[in-house]
Amino acid sequence: MSKPEIRVATFAGPGAEPVIQSVPWPKVPRKAALIKVGACGVCGTDQHILKGHWPKPLPWPFTLGHEIGGVIVEKGEEFTADFMEKPLQVGSKVMIPPLMPCGHCYYCVHYPEQANKCLTPVYYGRYLGFDKAPHLWGGWAEYVYVDLEMLPGTKVYKLPDDMSLRLGALSEPLTSCIRAFNRATRAGGFKWGDTVVIQGSGPIGILAVAAAQEMGAGRVICVGAPEEPRLALARKFGAEATVDITKVTTPEARIAAVREIVGGFGADLVMDCSGHPSAGPEGIEFLRDGGTYVEMGQFTDAGKIETSWHRICSKDLNVLGSWAFTGNDLPLGVDMLYRARDKYPWLEMQTVYPFTQEGVAQAVKDAMAMKTVKSTIVPFPELVA
Repeated sequence: MSKPEIRVATFAGPGAEPVIQSVPWPKVPRKAALIKVGACGVCGTDQHILKGHWPKPLPWPFTLGHEIGGVIVEKGEEFTADFMEKPLQVGSKVMIPPLMPCGHCYYCVHYPEQANKCLTPVYYGRYLGFDKAPHLWGGWAEYVYVDLEMLPGTKVYKLPDDMSLRLGALSEPLTSCIRAFNRATRAGGFKWGDTVVIQGSGPIGILAVAAAQEMGAGRVICVGAPEEPRLALARKFGAEATVDITKVTTPEARIAAVREIVGGFGADLVMDCSGHPSAGPEGIEFLRDGGTYVEMGQFTDAGKIETSWHRICSKDLNVLGSWAFTGNDLPLGVDMLYRARDKYPWLEMQTVYPFTQEGVAQAVKDAMAMKTVKSTIVPFPELVA
């Protein structure tokens, strides 16, 4: 009996509408697997790419989507365990860290804990063109193909058997937040009971509100917009107060508002998840002297930061950047989601869209218009019911 063709969404370039194409069911060799996609988020990175602001060449046309939760439906005889040695079988729920480090460049060899800075990386949903067989290299599709022989940097991580695949699709962005807080901890800039201000109320900002609390923050405040659906959800996630930048419209007023909320001399840690260059100069004024500022927003398309280095020096601040995560960070994200699965309204973050040309296009448009917190494409609703 012949197997059905697989539908994938491709984009011809920035600003293009998605096109659903059909490709043959692939042959799955000994170290490969075919994963049925349950849910895949629309990330800020996807939006940067589709706006034409990504700073590196891209292999148009290709399939986007890298926040994937899925189920193994076919695998080779040597595809037996995930990269943490957890056994895998047909029916196992998994997620795929999008970064595939090369394993032999300067950073991979000398600084494996910073494999996120690999000089020649491959990414699912980004650097693999549609023309590369079997054409299943992104999460905005019915299936994703992984092959440990063809792409040896591939990592697959097993999810708990009773974990929702929609929840699993949040493990990639949540892990980025956890790594950022861990970087602050290692620098001596974040400890139990600290007061934290999150700049940005998009999906990363909301997840950072949860991560801050799970990692020991005493108080969490969120600065962002709009009130619905984002700031209201931040409070549901545990932010004790929010500041709406569409109502408190000047940096001076926002600085005063945050300082009034936190009291005393300012926050211990501020994390920017917005990616807007105006956040930096404003955020360092939210901080107490000796505090820590963490930049994890990606603002490839938003311009340069204009600030006074004297303020950073005179306030005696720690300033850190945090870029994505490595595969070894991922278990922390999955574990936090699973342990706290009933503690936060995770699924309220997600607005679900069908896997059709119209559904994919609308998911992207609504994400760009901030009508959603996390647009999520669901090819097979029965997998996430």
